Amino acid sequence: MKLLEKIVKTFFNILLVLVVILVIIVSINFFQINILKNKYSNLFGFTIFEVTTGSMSGTIEINDVIIVKITNDVKNNDIITFENKGEIITHRIVAVKEDEYFTKGDANSGEDVPIKKDAVIGKVVKILPRFGIWVKVLSDVKVVGSIIVTMILFGMAVSSKNENEHKEKKSFSRFMRNRREKRNGKSKEKEKG
Repeated sequence: MKLLEKIVKTFFNILLVLVVILVIIVSINFFQINILKNKYSNLFGFTIFEVTTGSMSGTIEINDVIIVKITNDVKNNDIITFENKGEIITHRIVAVKEDEYFTKGDANSGEDVPIKKDAVIGKVVKILPRFGIWVKVLSDVKVVGSIIVTMILFGMAVSSKNENEHKEKKSFSRFMRNRREKRNGKSKEKEKG
């Protein structure tokens, strides 16, 4: 029973740490974009975007989250994120000519308008399938608050149960000790009498 409690407690501690890390990342992202008015966040040289169109369908789907390494060091066939006319787009490089990149969405039939190298935000290094749904859920203060309160209450319930079991063991031990003492006391009185 104690092993199961330790496993459950460890699981919830790990889950709590992951939720806190995710909330911190989402908060930093929110702060940099909405407060500082940056076009994208920068967390240790990386940024994240949620995919909202199907132009890269087959490789990257709607509601996927992409992790982009902020860099200009990109080459042909890399999937890059770039800015074009105020929009942030993620497509594959299909050709490189001098200081221009020619890109195309994997699901699109035609190439995009060529972009300058300085329009590149970075290179996609990781795709998190359908993770955008979780970002939306964990961006909601009510949901995060509910999760944290639930985990705290669960932790309190487990620790309360452990304390009660400990008290029961103590009280049983005390009961047995008192019983022995009374028995020993009666034996001593019989010996005296």
